[in-house]
Amino acid sequence: MGGMTGPRTPTTLAALAALLADETRASVCLALLDRRAWTSGELARHCGVAPSTISEHLTRLVDGGLLVQERQGRHRYVRLADPDTARMIEDLAAHVTPPKAAAGGGLRAHSAGQALARGRTCYDHLAGRLGVAITDAMTGRGLLSQDAGFSLTGPGLVWLTGLGADLSAYDSPAPPSRRPLARPCLDWTERRPHLAGTAGAELCRLVLDRGWATRIGTRRAVRVTPLGLGELHRTLGIEPDLLEVA
Repeated sequence: MGGMTGPRTPTTLAALAALLADETRASVCLALLDRRAWTSGELARHCGVAPSTISEHLTRLVDGGLLVQERQGRHRYVRLADPDTARMIEDLAAHVTPPKAAAGGGLRAHSAGQALARGRTCYDHLAGRLGVAITDAMTGRGLLSQDAGFSLTGPGLVWLTGLGADLSAYDSPAPPSRRPLARPCLDWTERRPHLAGTAGAELCRLVLDRGWATRIGTRRAVRVTPLGLGELHRTLGIEPDLLEVA
C-alpha cells in the first residue's frame, strides 16, 4: 500500500493510525477518493486551512506512503498512492457511524451529503444508492454471484463486455494484475456491499462515458441522467424511482 512496505509491526500500524488521526489529513484522503489529482491550494480550500498548513499535512501523507505527488510548474499535485490505499480509506469510513446532522447545519451541507448518498464514485467505481442498486440488480439477474465473495458469472462477463468493458487481461494466457476482477466494497452510506475491482471500475467508466450519469457539485457525487434512468431500467430492471432525486 503506497510506501507502507515491509513487515507489519505495532510501530508501523501506530504510524499509519497517526496519519489518519488528524481531521485535516483524514479530510484530504476522503476528498482524494474521487481518483483525481488535486493541487495543494484546492485541498487547502476544501479543508478550510492555510496553504502552509496543508503543505505540512501533505508532506506527512506522502512520506507515510498514503499519497504520491508530482509538480507541474508552481503547482503541487497529489493523489492517493494506489487502489489498495483507496480501499482502506473507504473501508475505514464504512465502519464509522455517520454523525447526525446538527440543527442549523445548513441546506448546502445537507444537500451535498444527500447527493453523495444517492450516488458517488468510490475511487474508480460506483457507490452510494446507485452502486448498491446496480450490484443488487446484477446479482438478481445472475450476472454477479455473491455466494463466496464477488464473482462475475459467464452471462455477467458477456453482458459487461457487450457494453464495452475492457476485460481482455482476464482472457489472456498471461496472469492478470493482482487486482481482482470483482470484489465487494462495503458502502459507508448504504452499509451494504457494492461492486469494485476491475469490473466495477469498467462499469463506472461506461456509465459516465455513455452519459448514464454525470458528475455534480462535489467531485465525487454523481447523478443519474434521464437517459441513464431509462437504460438502467431497460438493462437491469432498476426502477427509476429508486435513483431519482426526491
